[in-house]
Amino acid sequence: MNTVAILIGLGPLIGWGLFPTIASKIGGRPVNQILGTALGTFIFALAVFLFKGLSMPTGMDLTFAIISGIGWASAQLITFRSFTMVGSSRAMPITTAFQLLGASLWGVIALGNWPGTNAKIIGGLALVLIIVGASMTVWSEHKDASNSKKLREAVVLLAIGEIGYWAYSAAPQATHIDGMHAFLPQAIGMLIVGVVYSIFLAIKGEKLALAEGVSYRQIFSGFFFAFAALTYLISTQPNMNGLATGFILSQTSVVLATLTGIWFLGQKKTRREMQITVLGLVLILVAATVTVLI
Repeated sequence: MNTVAILIGLGPLIGWGLFPTIASKIGGRPVNQILGTALGTFIFALAVFLFKGLSMPTGMDLTFAIISGIGWASAQLITFRSFTMVGSSRAMPITTAFQLLGASLWGVIALGNWPGTNAKIIGGLALVLIIVGASMTVWSEHKDASNSKKLREAVVLLAIGEIGYWAYSAAPQATHIDGMHAFLPQAIGMLIVGVVYSIFLAIKGEKLALAEGVSYRQIFSGFFFAFAALTYLISTQPNMNGLATGFILSQTSVVLATLTGIWFLGQKKTRREMQITVLGLVLILVAATVTVLI
């Protein structure tokens, strides 16, 4: 495995690791965040599409790729909502854990991963570790009834959001379209969600996000998401890191997302909470590695 492959494989660490912190720092409502992110991703994906001279998928390939993007944007909208409730440093490990659980279970049920009893036992234990690790990252030394209620509500929202993230990953598999050709249609699906949701809220009486400057400042955060998605697609190619290693490298983003949320967004933790959080992140990464390498 060469140095270039590793560096590309760590692209998601930077992109997905900084994306939630940057989006939170720029601010705005969840609708501003999803609209700007979708716009940034669309611009980035369109540039890649034109630079690479790719052809637009057709038929069911195009349909499922757009559905994939709609799934991601719907889930990310829920995740942005959870940021307003508990902060990105708490929400990111939880949503990462749900995504790992969803991806692993989908692999076992639909794709025949983890063949054999031993593999299923080891995989099951890894999933338990993921749950334990995520629980540790949101552990609070000083209990507060109001914060506990918000955390429970955020967990429920993020669990619902996993449906969208699952669709983001699973929809392209239905037609076996490659990631590079799915990139722009996915961005189109994301943009559809952002625009439709903006208009929906405006009809209900809220300010039109399409007319707010903060929505367009969020394009910057979209570039980070798109950069991570593109480097992940490249990293997982057989001549680079491959799917297993590329996936593991991408999961390091949860560490950066959690820590930057704590350091730069004022989402403070006590010394003890910080120690437990770091240990929880380590457990999530170890378990993620196990689920892929079984």
